Amino acid sequence: MLGFLIQRLMQAAVVMLAISALVFVGVFAIGNPIDVLISPDVTQQIRLDTIARYGFDRPLWEQYLAFLNRLIHGDFGRSFVFNMPVLNLILSRLPATLELTLAAVLGATLIGVPLGMFAGYRPDGVPSRIIMAVSVLGFALPTFWIGLMLIMVFAVQLGWLPAGGRGETVHILGVEWSFLTLNGLRHLFLPALTLSLFRLALMIRLARAGMREAILSDYVKFARAQGLSEMKVVCGHVLKNISIPIVTVFGLELAATLAFAVVTETIFSWPGLGKLIIDSIQSLDRPVMVAYLVLVAFLFIMINFMVDIAYAALDPRLRAGRA
Repeated sequence: MLGFLIQRLMQAAVVMLAISALVFVGVFAIGNPIDVLISPDVTQQIRLDTIARYGFDRPLWEQYLAFLNRLIHGDFGRSFVFNMPVLNLILSRLPATLELTLAAVLGATLIGVPLGMFAGYRPDGVPSRIIMAVSVLGFALPTFWIGLMLIMVFAVQLGWLPAGGRGETVHILGVEWSFLTLNGLRHLFLPALTLSLFRLALMIRLARAGMREAILSDYVKFARAQGLSEMKVVCGHVLKNISIPIVTVFGLELAATLAFAVVTETIFSWPGLGKLIIDSIQSLDRPVMVAYLVLVAFLFIMINFMVDIAYAALDPRLRAGRA
C-alpha cells in the first residue's frame, strides 16, 4: 500500500509540472495585460518601465522558471486588478464555491442514488418511469436555461427566493459561510438546485444501471436463499457492490463542479471562484488565471488520489492485490 501511495504521488508531481507549463504558456500567449494595466496615452518610457517591472521583457522560459520558483514557495504572485496576493484572493472566494459545490453534489448523490436504486429495483412501475423521465430532463436541459427559468419563476413571479447574491454569512475561524443562516440558505437554494440537476440525473442512471445488474447476480440469490430481508439484501449487499462506480463519479463530479461552476455563479451573481475567473479573463489578470487553473488541476489530482484510496477501503480484492 505504501508503494502504491508513493507511485501515485510521483505521478501527481509529474502531471502537475506538465499542467503548470501548459497553463503558463497558454495563458501568457493570450492578450497583453500592459494594455489593461496602464493608460494608452502614457509615454513610451513609462510603458517600458512597467513591462520591465512585471518581467514581461524576459524570455518566456525565464518567466516560467521564476513562476515555478515562486510556486514552490507558495507565492502565486499579485493580482494586477485587485493588487493583492493571488492566493489570498482565491482563498477568500473558495468558501462560497465550496459550499455551493458540496450542496449541489451531496444533494444530488443523497437523492439520486436512492431514486436510481428504486428505479432499478422496480423498473416497470409508474414511479420508476417518472424518475427516469426526470433524469432525461436533467441531461437535456442546459444549465443556464434552468437557472434563468428558476429565477423567473421563484424570484420574479412568486417572490419566494432571492435572485442572486450570497445573503447573510457567519464567520467561523475567519471564514464566511452562508449555509448557517436562514437568509444564506434561501440565497443558496436556487444556484445549488441549478447546479445539481445534471448530477442528479447522472446519479439516478448510474445507480439504476448498477441495481439492475446486481439484482440478478448470484450473491443476491444466495443472500435471499439465506432468508435475509430485502432491505438487508439491497443495503448490505447491492449498495456495497455498486458503491465503487458511485464513488468514482462522485469524486469526478465534485472536482468538475468545484472547478467549472462558472455559468451558475455568473447567473446568480454568486461571489465564488467562477465569477472571479470570468472577471480575470475579461481584465487579462494573468496571475489569477494561472493560479486558478493550477489549483483546479491540483484539486482534480488530489480528489482522484482520494478516490483511489476509497477503492481500497470498499473493495477487499484491491487491498489483497496491492498487498
